[in-house]
Amino acid sequence: MTRKRRRLWILLACGLGLGTATALVLTAFSDNLVFFVSPSDIAKVGGSGRTVRLGGLVEAGSVQRGAGGASFRVTDGANSIAVRYNGILPDLFREGQGVVTLGALLPDGSFRASEVLAKHDETYMPKEVAEALKKSGQWKPEAGPAPAGGAWKKPGG
Repeated sequence: MTRKRRRLWILLACGLGLGTATALVLTAFSDNLVFFVSPSDIAKVGGSGRTVRLGGLVEAGSVQRGAGGASFRVTDGANSIAVRYNGILPDLFREGQGVVTLGALLPDGSFRASEVLAKHDETYMPKEVAEALKKSGQWKPEAGPAPAGGAWKKPGG
């Protein structure tokens, strides 16, 4: 084998190794590219027990606090899902406020959160939530800003 051919094989082997490493890294991060899923999209994510981030607004009148934690409903305007959380809720957590929860979907259709993050700016609305509001007819952008989370109609109501 000539020197030129040996260099070519080494270059091809390095290129193959780099391509394989890149493919593995991208595959490993593919599930983490989505910041959160909405209540409307949670069924598409997969079966129960899989760890996901659920995001939306805390539904008005749904917060119940107890000694062992809290339960509330997260909505995107079209659908809502019951969330149970054992722990101390963030200071900014309240009805009508945006929230992202990390946890798993339970077989009964509720969501068990292991972590709750509350947003800090009442004017922020995630793109997915804004699109869900538009689809459900609860917000028309040409009519003004989005309604406050507490003013949303409950699904089916």
